[in-house]
Amino acid sequence: MTRFLQASVPLSLSSLSRRLSLSSSTRLQLRSFCCKMSSDSPPLTHSITLPSQLTEPVEIVAAPNISHSEFRSAIDSSLFKQWLKNMESENGVLYGGALSLRRVLIQGVDMFGKRIGFLKFVADVFDKETRKKVPGIVFARGPAVAVLILLDSEDKTYAVLTEQVRIPVGRVILELPAGMLDNEKGDFLGTAIREVEEETGICLKQEDMVDLTAFLNQSTGGRIFPSPGGCDEEISLFLYRGQVNKEIIEQLQGKETGLREHGELIKVCVVPYEKLWCMTADAKVLAAIALYEMAKKEGLLPHLKA
Repeated sequence: MTRFLQASVPLSLSSLSRRLSLSSSTRLQLRSFCCKMSSDSPPLTHSITLPSQLTEPVEIVAAPNISHSEFRSAIDSSLFKQWLKNMESENGVLYGGALSLRRVLIQGVDMFGKRIGFLKFVADVFDKETRKKVPGIVFARGPAVAVLILLDSEDKTYAVLTEQVRIPVGRVILELPAGMLDNEKGDFLGTAIREVEEETGICLKQEDMVDLTAFLNQSTGGRIFPSPGGCDEEISLFLYRGQVNKEIIEQLQGKETGLREHGELIKVCVVPYEKLWCMTADAKVLAAIALYEMAKKEGLLPHLKA
């Protein structure tokens, strides 16, 4: 009843005027605010000209979620520059002029400290004859290394693996000690030795390492591509063979390693080499076995030092 009586009390003209004025002002402010929020900023763009298609500039565009600094970093990154270099190489898809790169959309940038670790983009590449677009979603992470460590002990050969939590596949995986290159210098061998020490505690020497991927045909670039349909990762596979006593094998088994402050939860696992081929689905392991066995068959491996 009280609320009804209050609502039925007539307003004075001055009070009504003030309310209308406030309401109008509020509406104007809200309308102005909405306009500012809905106004679309032009996308960040950049244009480059490739030697293989001088008359067809390539437009580089940033997705709305990419900041100006991220866009700049992506274009200047070694990942993006190496991808363009691969595209124009003698075995590259742009070599010969049958295909044309017209546009690149930068969709994601993941920083590892001050450098780009992962880069996600879509490349619009067209077949000039059919005028159809070729699938071009790219997850760029760059070059990496992995090491097949074989230890002879009491007439038996063992392989040293790492057991790691791998969130992308939602599983714990047995795999070769491996890692990404941290800089643009291309020190594959140095990176391999460092990763082995970090992940297993084993210290290796450069002169004892064999580059298994160097046995591949020169046209391959001397590296393997585990997932070329979506990722640019290229891996150099190295081999180390040594002789140790049984105590070393026992000390390695189950050893916890890795850079814990970086979230690496690694456990060393030593398995008989004869069982290695069926104990893991890691593509690096299976490729290393194939290269090692074929290189051994062809007599390409150096003699094992005593």
